[in-house]
Amino acid sequence: MRPSDEDVIAATQDWLVKAVIGLNLCPFARAVYAGGRIRYAVSRATMPEALLETLAEELQRLATADEAETETTLLIHPEVLGDFFDYNDFLEIADELVAELGYEGVLQVASFHPQYQFAETEADDIGNFTNRSPYPTLHLLRESSVERAVAAHPDTDRIYRDNIETLRRLGHEGWGRLDIGRPAPKK
Repeated sequence: MRPSDEDVIAATQDWLVKAVIGLNLCPFARAVYAGGRIRYAVSRATMPEALLETLAEELQRLATADEAETETTLLIHPEVLGDFFDYNDFLEIADELVAELGYEGVLQVASFHPQYQFAETEADDIGNFTNRSPYPTLHLLRESSVERAVAAHPDTDRIYRDNIETLRRLGHEGWGRLDIGRPAPKK
C-alpha cells in the first residue's frame, strides 16, 4: 500500500526527531526544526525526469522564500530512486541543476536515503546510518545558513567523527530500538 503524503512526512519527522536531532547527528537541525522553518515536500514522481522538475520548483521556491519562514526544504520522493546507486548518480544531475538555475553558491543539495552507503564502506556499516532516512530525500539548504552554522560551531570537522562514534556506540541493535520512521499512532 502506498503511504499518504502525511504518513511520509510523519515518518520523516520521526527520523528527524529521533535520529538527526535526538542523536545530535546535525547540531544545527534542532533550532530550525523547533522554529518550524523546515518545508516538507513530497514528490510522487516515478521517473527521475519528473523528480528533476519538482526539484527545480522546490529550489526556486526556497530561493525566493522568506528565510524567517522557510530555511530549508526536505524533498522526499518515495516512489523514485529507491536504489541507492541510482539515487547517488542523480545527485550529480541535481548539482548541475543548481548551477543551471543560477543557485550555485546560494543553495546546495544534501542527500539522505534508506540504503545510504559512503564510499569504501560495507552496506551494513553502522556509519552509513548517519545519512539513512525512511525515504529517499533531497535536503535543500541555503548556503548562507550553512555558513552561519559553520561559523558558530567550534569544530565542524568533528561532527562527522562524533556521528560515527555515536552510531558505533549505539550499534545496529540500538538503532533498531529507535524505531525510526514509525511515529506513535495518533490518539
